[in-house]
Amino acid sequence: MPEKVAPKMITINLYGKRYRVPDNMTMLKALEYCGYAPTRGIGCRHGFCGACAMVYRIKGERQLHYCLGCETRVQDMMYISTISYFPLEKQVYDLNEIEPTADMIKHLYPEIYSCVSCNTCTATCTQGLDVMGYIHDAQKGDFKACAEKSFDCIMCNCCASRCPAGISHPEVAMLARRINGKYIAPEAKHLTERVEEVKTGTLLDDVRALMAKSDDEIRELYNTREIEK
Repeated sequence: MPEKVAPKMITINLYGKRYRVPDNMTMLKALEYCGYAPTRGIGCRHGFCGACAMVYRIKGERQLHYCLGCETRVQDMMYISTISYFPLEKQVYDLNEIEPTADMIKHLYPEIYSCVSCNTCTATCTQGLDVMGYIHDAQKGDFKACAEKSFDCIMCNCCASRCPAGISHPEVAMLARRINGKYIAPEAKHLTERVEEVKTGTLLDDVRALMAKSDDEIRELYNTREIEK
């Protein structure tokens, strides 16, 4: 058997303190390796939930980087901090009462019209989305385009943390997706039926059947599922 090679130890700076960590770790793993036990800023560990947003700079570089700590590997002389929470402007509204117009979004999120088109939000996005593009769509009241461009947003809030206009991009995108689903996209009848099954409790039989299956059986069901196009 080939001899196992030990990982190289590198230096990182975390919250202003210096640590030595193995170079084969993600930033999140390195955080725990250094003795931290985060209760915020940690979630799925697979790049889906957006909870572990982090910001870092490499010594000697001017560029500031934003990323997800669960999928970004540590580098030597990396200066790291977390963004476990960022205060967004979240408006309260009744989706059954609002109208899908540009005037509506202007009333709820007027700051989107202060966008200076610097594109920092797009450059900061951990998912590579056209963030500035979907904000411009929201300005025009094109909720379908805004919903489609923002569909993969995981609400890590990195874009909002850099915006000079104070725009809460993820909340604007969430509103657009809700409007698109309720007023614009065609009704998914099977979804309506499933919601009714949830309300009446008839879905419980399906849930119990799934719970009785093995992990391999559930994987097979997932891998052979019918995907709607």
